[in-house]
Amino acid sequence: MSVPEDSAATPDEAPEPMTLGVPRETKPGERLVAATPATAAQLVTLGYAVVVESGAGAEATYADAAYEEAGATVADAAAVWSADIVCAVNAPTPDELDLMRSGATLISMMSAPSSPEYLADLASRGITGLALDAVPRISRAQSMDVLSTMSNVAGYRAVIEAAENYGGMFTGQVTAAGKTRPANVFVIGGGVAGLAAIGAAASLGAQVRAFDVRPEAGEQIESMGATFVQAEQAQQEASSDGYAKELTDEQQRLTEAMYAEETAKADVVVTTALVRGRAVRTITAAMVEAMKPGSVIVDLAASGGGNCELTVPGERIVTENGVVIIGYTDLTSRMPQHTSQLFGTNIVNVVKLLTPGKDGAVDLNLEDEVVRGMTVAHDGAVMWPPPAVKVSAAAPAHEAEPAAPAVDLEEKARLDALQSQRKVRGRLAWAAVAAVLVIVAVTLSPPSFASYFTIFALAVVVGFYVINGVSHSLHTPLMAQTNAISGIILVGALLQLGSTDVAVLVMSFIAAAIASINIFGGFLVSYRMLGMFRKEA
Repeated sequence: MSVPEDSAATPDEAPEPMTLGVPRETKPGERLVAATPATAAQLVTLGYAVVVESGAGAEATYADAAYEEAGATVADAAAVWSADIVCAVNAPTPDELDLMRSGATLISMMSAPSSPEYLADLASRGITGLALDAVPRISRAQSMDVLSTMSNVAGYRAVIEAAENYGGMFTGQVTAAGKTRPANVFVIGGGVAGLAAIGAAASLGAQVRAFDVRPEAGEQIESMGATFVQAEQAQQEASSDGYAKELTDEQQRLTEAMYAEETAKADVVVTTALVRGRAVRTITAAMVEAMKPGSVIVDLAASGGGNCELTVPGERIVTENGVVIIGYTDLTSRMPQHTSQLFGTNIVNVVKLLTPGKDGAVDLNLEDEVVRGMTVAHDGAVMWPPPAVKVSAAAPAHEAEPAAPAVDLEEKARLDALQSQRKVRGRLAWAAVAAVLVIVAVTLSPPSFASYFTIFALAVVVGFYVINGVSHSLHTPLMAQTNAISGIILVGALLQLGSTDVAVLVMSFIAAAIASINIFGGFLVSYRMLGMFRKEA
């Protein structure tokens, strides 16, 4: 039946919202989905009619009914691929692109630098391509950076894989049957993946050591609970784009020597050195041969060729000397539920940027450096590579600043040794002066002072070594012990407050005040810590 002309939509009526399709991933072994029910609901609030392919979230434990409850429509593949916008995890195949219409927008990972033919194909089809793995590395775009998301998950999963293949426990155990030492984990790289691996390994109780060629990464590594391996001559500053510069021959030699030493001691090695999709060789076959039987290497750069010389991408192998080398390239897909949620959130943030009016209509603002950086094809033209981002990852050098003179390493080492010797001599001189003063004080004081002073000195020494030997993570629980000691001090101070000696009275008052502060403060901190573990009603 025809529609009367007077019932047609008027110019004042709002246009129908654009459709946004979420297809089922067809890449073998892929379990991720580009939108979860939670992120699909967010896309709906932006004004889009979200269409999800039936079974798209099944591998990530998201049922079709959950998408429908979130406001999305579940349909077949043809309806999804014919949407105005298609959001996918991996780049669609040519057969899938055939189902898309000209003028549609594709949002997915595309490996733009290594896929010029694919970008040309998108342009020839009239499809606007937005590459999620080409988001500029600037602060404003961090919430859209899927590479950081995937690296974070991969680093965490790498430790899970290592723990499964390692023949011992990561944490040390003290039992009636004896004790076991904690596992020694060595992480190469202090980027997102490396820091995630460090955090996971440390939380399991392992002793973690890590190295990065960027010296500024040391603070981040130590903040995650690892020991930063110091190899000053093998480190250098990052280049202007935020990546590490190429190592010189001397730096390469020193780095390899350090790697050989650390891997020989390690039970687990996690490598993450991947620069612009290309793996950097860090572990040679000779280093693997020197490792202990039962050791595990997890190569996160397997997709780029592998950091380990013996890595086989996509496979787990065992060397002749019993070292397990894991080269899986699907670590993120092994944790599909949370990875899909994080990946979907990245897409939501991209779509928010493209929909400033929240009206279900894309506004492709190519003047925005984030949008331009992601756009690889538009209006029949290839848009890759994008112009340089104005905001540099590293601060540019001042033009007026003269170049630093070349440093003579031998001379620098000699000067450092002299300075160290001066410090040692200074400490010895002050120690000698202090010893003389103590001897004079003991000689001229009453006999009772010697016994009191001896107890005091021993208490200082014992206390220093006891507290210094306790891990930082146990300092707060240690307050329970210090509260008991402070209680003894408080009782002693109260007993001396009635003294007629002014000096004793003043010291007793100060001791009582300080002990009270320590006691009440310790209880307050302990109370707040217990509150962190209390279940909410």
